[in-house]
Amino acid sequence: MNQIASQGQLRLAYLRWALFTVPTIVALGFLSGKFANSGFGNRWFDALEKPALMPPGWLFGVAWTILYILMALALAIVLHARGAQGRGPAIALFLVQFLLNLAWSPLFFRFHQVGGALALILVLIVAVAVTTLLFWRIRRFAGVLLLPYLLWLAFASFLNYEIGRLNPDAATLVAPALRTQI
Repeated sequence: MNQIASQGQLRLAYLRWALFTVPTIVALGFLSGKFANSGFGNRWFDALEKPALMPPGWLFGVAWTILYILMALALAIVLHARGAQGRGPAIALFLVQFLLNLAWSPLFFRFHQVGGALALILVLIVAVAVTTLLFWRIRRFAGVLLLPYLLWLAFASFLNYEIGRLNPDAATLVAPALRTQI
């Protein structure tokens, strides 16, 4: 029995990958942010001087959720492309860049390493650019799905740089203590 899969079977196989990758990547991104206490509401971060182009806090959650979904769909496309040349290295590099992505929030928000986070995000941009190129070669649409992520990382690196420039003492900044009234 040597039959070619129907279009419906192919879509179902992709859907199975996506049903695994999307919740996994979104959940890991969420957990990284939770562990790091990232974003507005973090007393250390709130005490920093922000650049003029800093978006409102809610936008980061929306943007990262969308980006994680796009990343997961791109990964599902490449995982589904069995037998494609370069698939293994592309998946491996995707995992490396994703681990770097997950490490950024704790480095910046929990450990207050603004310079280290900037260095990490610059390495991440290179890793994502190469991953995008490898995904593009396997399935063009998978590469296209990573382009918004690459653009957002460029913007995030600008914000990271500006926060470091505006707050040269960020690593030693002590956030004001919470006040309670009894």
